[in-house]
Amino acid sequence: MKNFETVKAWEEKVIIPTYEVSEAEKYPIFLEKRVYQGSSGAVYPHPVIEKISDEKIDKEWDVIFLENQYLKIMVLPALGGRIQMAYDKVKERHFVYYNEVIKPALVGLTGPWISGGIEFNWPQHHRPSTYDPVDATIEENQDGSVTVWVSELERMFRTKGMAGFTLHPDKAYLEIKGKLYNRTPHPQTFLWWANPAVAVNDHYQSVFPEDVNAVFDHGKRDVSRFPIATGTYYKMDYSAGVDISRYKNIPVPTSYMAVNSDFDFVGGYENDTQAGLLHIADHHVSPGKKQWTWGNGDFGQAWDRNLTDRNGPYIELMCGVYTDNQPDFSWIQPYEERNFTQYFMPYQQVGVVKNATKDAMVNVTLQDGKCKVVVYATGNFANSSVILTADGKKVLDENFDFSPANVFSQTIELGSLPEGSQLEVLDEKGHSLVTWQQKSDELKPVPEAAKSVKDPEDILTNEELYLTGLHIEKLFQYAIRSDTIPHWSRYLRDL
Repeated sequence: MKNFETVKAWEEKVIIPTYEVSEAEKYPIFLEKRVYQGSSGAVYPHPVIEKISDEKIDKEWDVIFLENQYLKIMVLPALGGRIQMAYDKVKERHFVYYNEVIKPALVGLTGPWISGGIEFNWPQHHRPSTYDPVDATIEENQDGSVTVWVSELERMFRTKGMAGFTLHPDKAYLEIKGKLYNRTPHPQTFLWWANPAVAVNDHYQSVFPEDVNAVFDHGKRDVSRFPIATGTYYKMDYSAGVDISRYKNIPVPTSYMAVNSDFDFVGGYENDTQAGLLHIADHHVSPGKKQWTWGNGDFGQAWDRNLTDRNGPYIELMCGVYTDNQPDFSWIQPYEERNFTQYFMPYQQVGVVKNATKDAMVNVTLQDGKCKVVVYATGNFANSSVILTADGKKVLDENFDFSPANVFSQTIELGSLPEGSQLEVLDEKGHSLVTWQQKSDELKPVPEAAKSVKDPEDILTNEELYLTGLHIEKLFQYAIRSDTIPHWSRYLRDL
């Protein structure tokens, strides 16, 4: 592994096998009646592309690389500023799905869309400009970190969005700073979902926090227990009890979004390679935790062939800010600026994470009288402490030199982990890297799916009436602007 004492960033031309798209339609296409991802498919003033070549060529692309001791990132400004590649140098693996060919299909809001990497969806999903070029620049910071900024002034509502991709010296995580600006004198709506893809097989499982006992469909129209589904979801009978955190068990195209969680992470894990991807963000700002799959069946395999030549199936682990469901928009007021931070990182050996911060993550399991503790850190933390307390007594107290290449794992004899048992991981100065506490294993009730909005005369308070109207206006603002109110009122009844 090449030793990078500092973070480096550079521009480079690379050859990527590419299926070209046609020229955009010359005249605007008004799609007022089209539904897309639960909201209007109107795209004006964006042009629409309706054809993709069946022939592959070797095409030269301008990319930006960002690299430190642990990670190598490739940014593709020509296609929406997406992260095209994210490589873990410790495990020598792509921790984000790397599609080695650019093979679009006509599933995007304006036509072409590609799988793989990390796509940033705003102000609507999928991003209207996902196949358009954006501005990009490299910024060297005083602390030795380097940031690649991508930005655009989007066409539909004239808001501006920026994403800053930062690597820090000796840190095995990618920091993403989002900056959104409303440059207009009018309130606008937006959503932001970072959309990382991950490669999957029969050994893959999604990793949601342990307080997530249920997941919702789009618009919360349907709900399922999680991880063990016990009813019907997406018309599939899971009544026998099926673990839908496992990719192999989901045969049809399926979305699910977590109920409210008090944890800051979501991710996925490859049980065969003992490695995974984790997303970290303040759950008060970024409550959205979602998985989408084409399904592990004939339909999904057909879409694998549509979107890649040889890189196989993937799922999306989407991470939303200011919302926990799709479609659901947030307001940005005139001249307002929104700022938020997200972290993406590879990890290894931990399995299904119990808790995580940007510095470290932990798993604690108890089986057959043996307690296994695994801790992974994203940086170098020498002389740290791993302390497990049960029934008010320390049952584990070890010093350890953490690094992304050096994972703590220890098994001890322990009969039980009673409620209140606690694990602390402290650096040498006593600062907390991550903590975990055993909670009650009592199952929470599964929330109900969304119901139709009441008629105004049936709403008892002015506050509820106002909030209901505000939500409708926010959710269907595209419909309001594109004069599709009758269509959306019917859809609203279905919610």
